[in-house]
Amino acid sequence: MKNRSELREVIMKVLYQIQLFQESKIEYNKEEIIKEQLEVDNEFVHTCIDGIEEHHQEIEKLANKYLKDWTIDRLSKVDQAILSLGIYELMYTDTPSVVAINEAIELSKKYSDEAVTKMINGVLDKVYHEEEK
Repeated sequence: MKNRSELREVIMKVLYQIQLFQESKIEYNKEEIIKEQLEVDNEFVHTCIDGIEEHHQEIEKLANKYLKDWTIDRLSKVDQAILSLGIYELMYTDTPSVVAINEAIELSKKYSDEAVTKMINGVLDKVYHEEEK
């Protein structure tokens, strides 16, 4: 059984794959993509992926509001997935804010460079301080 940190990594990978399929206009089955990443079905993974898809426009709008001189679509697909998950957890779940931000930063440290990690941290910090109120 995977812990929450490992599940967030699964979510990031699934979101990444979905973005690739959508961009390439290739049909896909979200459930199959999730099954490829998980040994055991997990409600947290499904809830987050469905929630991120459902709130995609709001998440993108928030990201763009706080990305300085950038838009989310200019980030790599991995970085988009990490940032989307972080914003989703901050805005739409009961995950403690410090946990949501820290988990996104840890994923970013693993999959991105330092500059992007700082950018993601800055955006999530602003979302937390200015939107959660």
